[in-house]
Amino acid sequence: MPTEVTVLALAGLLQVAQITLMSVTANLELDGGKTLGPRDPQRLGKPLMEQVSPRTGRIFRAMNNHFEALILFTIAVAVVTLGQAASPLTATCAWTYLGARILYIPAYAFGWVPWRSLLWLTGLIATTLMILSALF
Repeated sequence: MPTEVTVLALAGLLQVAQITLMSVTANLELDGGKTLGPRDPQRLGKPLMEQVSPRTGRIFRAMNNHFEALILFTIAVAVVTLGQAASPLTATCAWTYLGARILYIPAYAFGWVPWRSLLWLTGLIATTLMILSALF
């Protein structure tokens, strides 16, 4: 399996880990009836993420941010793989993306400024370089 596809699979598992982290932290803070119920607005009063601690809210936002980043990274891996453009550069970029996304979780959860933004940018640049290297 190409390195980039392996890293994509690991990024998918990272997303599962983030969903689990968000679910566990939210369930520790909220009544089970809220998290297990249908989440109708009239029943909850306000969105669940507005009812949790700031750190759990940041964990939720980090999880959503990775869904967004993962879409672009998946495109990059598809372009590189289907275009048979894999190279040491694209492999390095893939690992850089994954490393940045792993570090992004605690950076976001603990409010590390400006590191959270720099890690996000690192992942974006790595993904962009993968796409560009496949095109040229």
